[in-house]
Amino acid sequence: MKLAYHKDTDSLYIDLSEQGSVESREISDGVVLDYDAGGELVGIDIDNASRKVQLDQLELSGLRSEIKQLAG
Repeated sequence: MKLAYHKDTDSLYIDLSEQGSVESREISDGVVLDYDAGGELVGIDIDNASRKVQLDQLELSGLRSEIKQLAG
């Protein structure tokens, strides 16, 4: 899973899978779910993220995975 915040557009993309999306559905104002060819959820796009998500804090619980912070 990857989280990518784009400051210039104030959007947050949560990439849940390596699969590409073939369909997108807006479920509320500025929140779009992306699905692969099999109908599985592969990503979440959040516009105006700084107004909808607490971007200054990230908590992980119960996950045993490597955490990488990339410059950007």
